[in-house]
Amino acid sequence: MADQISNNNGTAYENHDGVVVNLKPCHDILPIVGDQNSPDRDPSSDVCFSVPFFQKIFAEGIGTFFLIFAGCAAIEVNLSNEEVVTLPGIAIVWGLAVMIMVYTVGHISGCHLNPAVTMAFASCGRFPLKQVPAYISAQLLGSILAIGTLRLTFEGAKHDHFLGSTPSGSNMQSLVLEFIITFYLMFVVSGVATDNRAIGELAGLAIGSTIIVNILYAGPISGCSMNPARSLGPAIVYNHYEGVWIYMVGPTCGAIAGAWAYNLIRFTDKPLREITKSGSFLRSSGRNGSK
Repeated sequence: MADQISNNNGTAYENHDGVVVNLKPCHDILPIVGDQNSPDRDPSSDVCFSVPFFQKIFAEGIGTFFLIFAGCAAIEVNLSNEEVVTLPGIAIVWGLAVMIMVYTVGHISGCHLNPAVTMAFASCGRFPLKQVPAYISAQLLGSILAIGTLRLTFEGAKHDHFLGSTPSGSNMQSLVLEFIITFYLMFVVSGVATDNRAIGELAGLAIGSTIIVNILYAGPISGCSMNPARSLGPAIVYNHYEGVWIYMVGPTCGAIAGAWAYNLIRFTDKPLREITKSGSFLRSSGRNGSK
């Protein structure tokens, strides 16, 4: 029989060959997006100009390119073909694109795809400050390339549609709305993707659904950017900067406020069993994870 050794990290067993196998508890859900305090995080990933760091930057650029290309392509097709996609269709495309990228590159870069999200995580100590400029540069470059590709692809269209964000009402109305919807998005991101007590596997679904809901009611008013890169990329490509400050200030302030608001309710001494005992779905998931 193997000898059992208890330690602070779990239970270890030493076999007859002298090999110690450390078994950690498996019921804790680790964050998959943005949380740089994860116990499985590689410390070397914090070092700039390392291979893991460049992998993160490349993943952010590719992810942002895919997100902006898919979402803005739906807008272009809708404008060019008598609104065949419709507002609900556009919302679904944006939501699904984010969900796909969360599950594709979330474990590599955190899948921020949004300078406001990156700055919000950095403001509350969940992302290294020294990596913020590189992340934002990759996100902005991905957005510019995506919009540039779309403009070249639809160059033969009858009208050259501006694919950026423009307020349909007053600037103040759009500014307030962008703050609120980005606050809502960041609050959800912080809850499902950075809290060990949450079901991390559902992060992509929850975040994508939040984006769909936001676009359905805010899209016709402010354009529902929630993302400075999504608005600044088209502004640069089309050289159209009218009202772009709204989509820099509103989403950034909203994301920071959303991240800090969740931090205020994050801390608790209650065990996971007590927190989830009232929800049948969460309770069943907890039992499966503890086996």
